[in-house]
Amino acid sequence: MDDPSLPAAEHDAALDGLARLNAWSLADRPFRDPIESLLAATDREVSILDLAAGSGDLVARLAPWLRARGRSVRWVVADISERALTRCRERADALGVPLETHQVDAVQDPLPAVDIAINSLFLHHLAERDVTTVLGNLARCARLGGVICDLRRSGVGFALAAAASRLATRSPVVHFDALASVRAAFTVDELRGLVSDAGIEDAVVEPVFPQRMRLCWRTREARRT
Repeated sequence: MDDPSLPAAEHDAALDGLARLNAWSLADRPFRDPIESLLAATDREVSILDLAAGSGDLVARLAPWLRARGRSVRWVVADISERALTRCRERADALGVPLETHQVDAVQDPLPAVDIAINSLFLHHLAERDVTTVLGNLARCARLGGVICDLRRSGVGFALAAAASRLATRSPVVHFDALASVRAAFTVDELRGLVSDAGIEDAVVEPVFPQRMRLCWRTREARRT
């Protein structure tokens, strides 16, 4: 799915399959409590960046949830793929969610300044040195803090990925990526080491359902409130 030469039809099929997997695994749920905790630091409108947003699964699920709680949010998504950003805009338009999009390479390009940064299922696509760079970029762009969820490398996770990807889609891209992603994923201890290398303070890395892990951090500004 990271291949820029992937035909649009195959890219769309892969994004659809990934969206189905995200729905089945309740991929937005690990973000909810940490986001609410960060939002407690302010009562004004907040900006939330979803980095490597894919087809906008997180925004599509979190935006209505936050709207129902009376929170005003300016949504920002960033991805290296213009095709993915187009899909994000289409989904946001269908939901009536205003959306700002940025085409960026998260390793090389600066990220837009926001209050909260979130990211799902991206770090395992990167080499360790690039993970440290991306984590540092996310920490610098977020005024209050951030939440990241990713795969955990384990035998159980590999078996779940193999079964779920076959049930969710016929896309060979997803079938390949699902298993390759678990192989490339980090353990909780490995991610903690990378977070430390990135210099992120007050960070917590913990396992979450299903066979994933979550990184949360609060900035000094958020901790003062």
